[in-house]
Amino acid sequence: MDLLHYPFMVRALIAAALVGITAPAIGTYLVQRRQAVMGDGLGHVAMTGVALGFLLNTSPVWMATLVAVLGAVVMEMIRSRGKTSGDVALAMLFYGGLAGGVMIINMAPGGSTTNLLSAMFGSITTVSTQDVTAVVILAAFVIAVTIGLRRQLFAVCQDEEFARVTGLPVRALNLLIAVTAAITVTVAMRIVGLLLVSAMMVIPVAAAQRLTRGFAATLGLAIAISLTVSLTGTAVTYYIDVPSGATIVLFAIGVFMVMTALSTPLARRRAKAARVAEEVCTRDDVKV
Repeated sequence: MDLLHYPFMVRALIAAALVGITAPAIGTYLVQRRQAVMGDGLGHVAMTGVALGFLLNTSPVWMATLVAVLGAVVMEMIRSRGKTSGDVALAMLFYGGLAGGVMIINMAPGGSTTNLLSAMFGSITTVSTQDVTAVVILAAFVIAVTIGLRRQLFAVCQDEEFARVTGLPVRALNLLIAVTAAITVTVAMRIVGLLLVSAMMVIPVAAAQRLTRGFAATLGLAIAISLTVSLTGTAVTYYIDVPSGATIVLFAIGVFMVMTALSTPLARRRAKAARVAEEVCTRDDVKV
């Protein structure tokens, strides 16, 4: 494979693999608690961090991480209060982050909207060695949290009241989920882009749910799907001059459509098996 002869492609494939693992790892929890659009909102907020990175001549990845984490904390505080006005506050936070990013990037020395566009939609040529180092560190944190604390996080996502009764620190775990989602957004920034990362958190999970039932099975299949489309989409970008983020997301949508087609006969067989089992149980009750 000639693409492995180029250092920038090796860096891009490493980053793509980490995106493929981390996005559905946290996305499974977000889908479980019906917060599928959280990644999209955090992507908007992270725009300001990217722009600040260029303005202050620091790493856009680390600055985006800082701003996204702060945004995630604010989002969780608004969510936990449960007020009706929370939706308006979140909308202002999301769109303010996007507008702030556009404004700040134009103030940066030598800054241009091209730099911001690469962060918004992904670009394999922008992945530097420093970016890979940052992505590896951040991805390690995401994987450690989502896999190491999977039982606690699942309990909180499934039923907060039950988790609270069992003695789990619900507020801290909710905050950890939000922060981990924010970090995942910045992990995916260079490859998928801030505006498309939410798709990689949701679509592979939705595709996996078409064929699986249990949480662990869904998580494993979602990661496998995401990893496959991330690496495939990045490789295709090398051979065809197309945006990496859009390519990866379209591949993910294609897999979702295939999974949906496969799930239809499977669902029918499961329904038939359930009816047969119910009839058997009914006959046994009659005999008794």
